[in-house]
Amino acid sequence: MSKALDIVVLTIVIIGAINWGLIGFFNFNLVGFIFGSGWVSRIIYAIVGVCGLYLLTFYTKAGNSCDR
Repeated sequence: MSKALDIVVLTIVIIGAINWGLIGFFNFNLVGFIFGSGWVSRIIYAIVGVCGLYLLTFYTKAGNSCDR
């Protein structure tokens, strides 16, 4: 895939990880605070989840670069 897509996906997952950190440490859901608890939040969580699944392909990329 393209490097731009990789950067966008990684950024989305980092934002999702920060949100989970806020939930874990401070019981504060930033996505819920900004977008409420409706369908918009669910779409954002789904996008973060899909991006996380996409990042699983980074393991094969890392494995290929180690083989060289």
